[in-house]
Amino acid sequence: MREGRNGFRGKTAMESYTALALQTACHAVNRLDVAVGREAIARNIARIHAQAVNAKRFLGADLKLVVLPEYSVSGFPWGEDAATWKAKAAFEINGPEYEAFGRLAQEAGVFLAGNHYEQDPHFPALYFQTSTVIAPSGDVVLRYRRLISMFAPSPFDVLEKYLDVYGEAALFPVADTEIGKLAAIASEEILYPEIARAHVSNGAQILLHSSSEVSSPLATPKSITRHARAVENMAFVVSANSGGLFGIDIPENSTDGGSEIIDYKGNILARAGAGESINAFAEINLEALRRYRRRPGMGNLLSRHPMQLWAQAYAQHSAAEKSGLGDGASAPARDFYVSRQQRVIAALDNAGLL
Repeated sequence: MREGRNGFRGKTAMESYTALALQTACHAVNRLDVAVGREAIARNIARIHAQAVNAKRFLGADLKLVVLPEYSVSGFPWGEDAATWKAKAAFEINGPEYEAFGRLAQEAGVFLAGNHYEQDPHFPALYFQTSTVIAPSGDVVLRYRRLISMFAPSPFDVLEKYLDVYGEAALFPVADTEIGKLAAIASEEILYPEIARAHVSNGAQILLHSSSEVSSPLATPKSITRHARAVENMAFVVSANSGGLFGIDIPENSTDGGSEIIDYKGNILARAGAGESINAFAEINLEALRRYRRRPGMGNLLSRHPMQLWAQAYAQHSAAEKSGLGDGASAPARDFYVSRQQRVIAALDNAGLL
């Protein structure tokens, strides 16, 4: 599979098409050894391949975008150290897993958005949780590394070296494609308004949210903030949740259901129930979005957003520790993340901010 570049310049965007938040089950590899885990990941990709291709048959030729849940083919580390999880579940940048996903995108004729753990030759001791978009050509046209994570390394943990290697543009990339300007948000990052706003400030029209989260009849933090991100950024949000979680000692329906597509006014266009499902599909009307963003009035929040004010306010404060892993030459100790958070809470408390 060929590697594209962030900021891919696409064809003139089509006016409308169908998007699908594919609610597929997550079959975790935690109980498996490295070799068997890799075989299981390959089977999981093959299963999703069949689901996506047949979703295209069922929903029709207008299906142009498929979004997968968070860590959909591996699950998440559950006690494994960094070296073990990297060996078992982290993809090589041009490895067989991406080749397989590229074939999926080509056969289905869709842009495929997903979220996985990924190795990086510049940081051989680490892995990153990475959201990608693969074009129908099989090329990776967007690569976004999750910036805020509780228990996994992020570019923020090795920020100076990361910027030396990839530059500022790699932090909040947007892919300009024939189905619109796409950006990715990983899981709980939907809770942070700055992540979405940074993407939209770079031109994003559609926020691709891969998640694996609690689904409830009650409003949850993520469901509330998905709507807020759509309204405040005047953007579509396509959010895919797991259709169950298997192979790990957590009740399987704990992350199950509620995948949804939300328009730029905060309206729910589609939402899936529990279990594996293709029911969270809806039209993405780019022409209507562009008209809405160009309309003067109180509702045009993008045009009224005083970014310079927030930049000045943020410059006076710091919270999470930047580059806590230095240059990333060593994997973090198992207690690194909790210890770091305890230090940050103490510093905020001492500063009178809590």
